Amino acid sequence: MSQNSFKAACIQMNSGTSVSDNMATATELIRVAAAQGAQYIQTPEMTTIVQQKRSALVEAIAPAQNNPSVSAFAKLAGALKIWLHIGSMAVALPKSDGGPTIANRAFLFRPDGHIAASYDKIHMFDVDLDSGESWRESKAYRPGSEAVLVEITPGQMRDQTQDQPPVKLGLSICYDLRFAALFRTYAQAGAIVLGAPSAFTRQTGAAHWHVLQRARAIENGAFMISAAQVGAHQDGRETFGHSLIVDPWGTILAEADGENPSVITADIDPELAKAARRKIPALTNDQPAILRLTTQSVAA
Repeated sequence: MSQNSFKAACIQMNSGTSVSDNMATATELIRVAAAQGAQYIQTPEMTTIVQQKRSALVEAIAPAQNNPSVSAFAKLAGALKIWLHIGSMAVALPKSDGGPTIANRAFLFRPDGHIAASYDKIHMFDVDLDSGESWRESKAYRPGSEAVLVEITPGQMRDQTQDQPPVKLGLSICYDLRFAALFRTYAQAGAIVLGAPSAFTRQTGAAHWHVLQRARAIENGAFMISAAQVGAHQDGRETFGHSLIVDPWGTILAEADGENPSVITADIDPELAKAARRKIPALTNDQPAILRLTTQSVAA
């Protein structure tokens, strides 16, 4: 392990419709991960509430400013001296032109308890599945418009006294995982860790979760760290679980099951990303600027 390696953790949850209950569960599992030595801890998409009924969701959430959950997570990060990545929360937005008034927002807290970055989910999950499930996230959520790259500094993590180089982390949420250009943008900007906290449905997860996670890791020579929701939820949906930590060569370092809330951990060594990129220099060989599309027709 190199000098600037660190331990990462994924918190797998089965969030319900009660914010206070979900906060209690998340806090307990985050403390477990910190006790295991994790210095960067990630929770899944919709950590604080999973609620399909829009009116009930709106009633249960608050704006990001002066939000009790945001304040509680900030205090927890500071107390445990960890980088705490809340995969996402539903936060209320000001009303404007009749559009959606909720954001699906991730927060990254520094070990001093301050917010290092936030990210709003860009790609909305608007699909009709063979199982009969139908999703229209765009009706409730306002999509984000900016990719967010942030530096985490292992030297500031718990039990670290020596200054270490920063590690760049690219933020995404769930359905974003299917859009490779976002992750390539992060990797080209120097990210060696990519996060995709999720609430994949059981059907889509069983079909695509593992292959998408490994593909994003391999094609970018980066670690994928993705905490997930799992199981049957109080609002009727079912999620796939299988939180994953994947290395830059596509090897699964840690995986949770598909049934239970849990904690998984793995060591993250930035030198492995550099080594993978030397072996397969896809980032330097990439030539998107010169690609041209031509269409040829065959005469009848």
